[in-house]
Order: sequence, then C-alpha cells, then structure tokens
Amino acid sequence: MVMATVREWSDGDGWGVLDSPETPGGCFGHFSDIQMTGFRTLSPGQQVDLTWEAPGFKQDGYDYRAVSIVPRPADS
Repeated sequence: MVMATVREWSDGDGWGVLDSPETPGGCFGHFSDIQMTGFRTLSPGQQVDLTWEAPGFKQDGYDYRAVSIVPRPADS
C-alpha cells in the first residue's frame, strides 16, 4: 500500500486517476475499489492509501490499476 493523490475523479463515469511515485503516469481507479460506506467518491487533491497492480495491459490508457483505495482522514 502506498500513499497517492487523486488527480481527477468523475462521479458520472465512476472512475478517476490517482498519482504516486510508484505508479508513474497515473493509476486507474474505479468507484468499486473505494473502501468506504455510502456513495463512493473522491475529490481531486485528496490523499488516499492505494493498493495497485500492473495487469500487463492498459486500463483506459493507464499501465496501473487500483485494487483498493482507502481515503485518508483530512488531517493526514
């Protein structure tokens, strides 16, 4: 698990891009990977704990894909 920052997020599409040094070029994240109750969404600039994989193919143009996204408390 690494700390990442949400670059962009689309509630309408249900996915976005997360950035960390371990995932150069960005990591695709889907709302179903967000570990929280209620409406699953993220905001640009938000910090998250990210578990990712490199599936060997591009997911919507990204080499990396989120497996688990855990939003960090705002004061972290």
